[in-house]
Amino acid sequence: MPETQITPDEIGAHDPGSIEAARKFWLGPIQFLKGVVALDGLPPPGPPEVAFAGRSNVGKSSLINALCGRTGIARASNTPGRTQEINYFDLSGRLRLVDLPGYGYAEAPMPLVKRWTRLVDMFLTGRAELVRAYLLIDSRHGLKPNDREMMTRLDKAAVSYQLVLTKSDKISASELSKVITQTEAACRKHVAAYPLLRATSSEMGTGIDLLRADVAALANPATPYVPPTV
Repeated sequence: MPETQITPDEIGAHDPGSIEAARKFWLGPIQFLKGVVALDGLPPPGPPEVAFAGRSNVGKSSLINALCGRTGIARASNTPGRTQEINYFDLSGRLRLVDLPGYGYAEAPMPLVKRWTRLVDMFLTGRAELVRAYLLIDSRHGLKPNDREMMTRLDKAAVSYQLVLTKSDKISASELSKVITQTEAACRKHVAAYPLLRATSSEMGTGIDLLRADVAALANPATPYVPPTV
């Protein structure tokens, strides 16, 4: 994947040093911990957790793989609803990445979809280690009603969340600018929304370095790595 070319105007809250430190952090050990299908299966308390959420087929698995700089960390699929559990990954013992089931359309029985929804809602409202959620929005479509519903649920749960546009390479620059403006305006109406939007492309590498730095800033300080047990 090509390195993102970063200009001073694009860096925002990150300087070149933090961008490089984040790159090295994401290249460190990444271990799949477990898939969770019920709250009693959640890992014991540990490092800070960040959760990635989005509509089915928004490109969540591809984005997670791009952030990690390797393939196969999260399983990508063209079949909506492929992620059917809460998947936990440990990053160098300093941070846990949580891959949530996609919401919206899914090729799964309705009772199963409802079970996922209840599980995710209970996770969001009751997980003390969760420091931020990353809500992924398809650049081609912008905010959909179920995205807005998720934003309201995160507001009510008092979970800080940051919006991330995916697949930004699939539309023109003018269309992307319009989607960014509309999405930023929507964010300002939500109390828990973090006031910084990232536009990304997993395929082209656009925005990946900046999002890596956003997430890495939430990790615990570096310590000697000890493989986790759950």
